[in-house]
Amino acid sequence: MTQLGAAFSEGIIAFVATNIDDILILLLFFTQVDTNFRRRHIIIGQYLGFLGIIIASLPGFFGGLIVPREWIGLLGILPIAIGLKQLLSRQQETLEVQTVSTDFNQTSSSNFILSFLLSVLHPQTYKVAAVTIANGGDNISIYIPLFAGHNLTSLGVILIVFFVMVGVWCAIAYYLSRHPAIAPILSRYGHHIVPFVLIGLGLFIMYERGTFTLLPWFRG
Repeated sequence: MTQLGAAFSEGIIAFVATNIDDILILLLFFTQVDTNFRRRHIIIGQYLGFLGIIIASLPGFFGGLIVPREWIGLLGILPIAIGLKQLLSRQQETLEVQTVSTDFNQTSSSNFILSFLLSVLHPQTYKVAAVTIANGGDNISIYIPLFAGHNLTSLGVILIVFFVMVGVWCAIAYYLSRHPAIAPILSRYGHHIVPFVLIGLGLFIMYERGTFTLLPWFRG
């Protein structure tokens, strides 16, 4: 029990320490919720993105190699690309998402399983997942040695804690997005801010991981 208790504590500490900045990103996403971009897209996308981070970290448990920080930073290209797309083709993107959303609404009330599958396959879900993976890329360098120090049982405890905490994080961000002092401002200006936040996030990820040093002109 002592080892499992330690794994439980380590899981909470590691998650909080590596995902503080996700609160802001989730908060901005929740303020953009409308008929085209649903809460379920954010929640499922967050879980899918975090699952990708976990899968990439599992080599630590099996004794694999740690991915260099510089290469992890290349994930910053994902939010930059999404932010630029929102800036350059916002009107076209809105029409495309509305079409997909209309088809989704027609089937979601009659078949829960089909509704869930369509949510998983929805383009907005993968946008959230891509940003989650990019923003959590550096988590891999922390999770790999964390996983390496545990057996299968304690690793299971850590993973359960992680996935519960993802739900807690979504709940906190959703509550903040509904707060009367925050919601009106972000609802009014959030859609203008989000593309620049995503671009800035991507650049910061690449800078903080030292990715720019991979470019020849930065080495000299």
